[in-house]
Amino acid sequence: MLSHAEVQAVGNPPFSCLDAGCGEGYYLRQLVDAATDTQPLSLMGLDISKWAVLAAAKQDAKQMPLSSWVVGSNAHLPVQTGTLDSVLCMFGFPVVSEFARVLKTEGVLLQVEAGTNHLRELREVIYPTLKPERSTETEVPEGFTHHSRERVSYSLALNGSEEIADLLAMTPHLYRASAEGRARAAALDVLNVTVDVHVAQWRRL
Repeated sequence: MLSHAEVQAVGNPPFSCLDAGCGEGYYLRQLVDAATDTQPLSLMGLDISKWAVLAAAKQDAKQMPLSSWVVGSNAHLPVQTGTLDSVLCMFGFPVVSEFARVLKTEGVLLQVEAGTNHLRELREVIYPTLKPERSTETEVPEGFTHHSRERVSYSLALNGSEEIADLLAMTPHLYRASAEGRARAAALDVLNVTVDVHVAQWRRL
């Protein structure tokens, strides 16, 4: 995080953001790329996997000098109460009470969850049967008010076994699928998959 002296130097308080379940830091790097010079950033990536955090830190060295990377759990965020402008939870495991604790008043929780058809074609390959679809209706979390909700859906063509393997490695399905299911995915050369996600923003009361 920025020191007090650094804040004074830039003359503008930094926008503070935590990626809760950051993996290898992809989303924070996208945030840095989209930021303007007029808004300094103070970023933290947190993940329960030390290997993911190490990978994120290695990629971060020059691109995101004001970021920090922490191994930890969303159940006990190593962040002071009421200090963050935003929390990202991208396909992660939300602990809303902790998110509410660390956000400032009017701070934003951006939550992205898989829709019913997300990567359906891949799941049909690696699993013998698919689980019954669950409801995608989400109640407003305690301590928040609804800000916006959007569904994003499109088709994605994967060409080559390497692209398919990379996608599988980005998902929890890599560990949930059987060896036989992973072998079926590895045998594919082409796969068209559906991206189907729900993007919700909640504002801290």
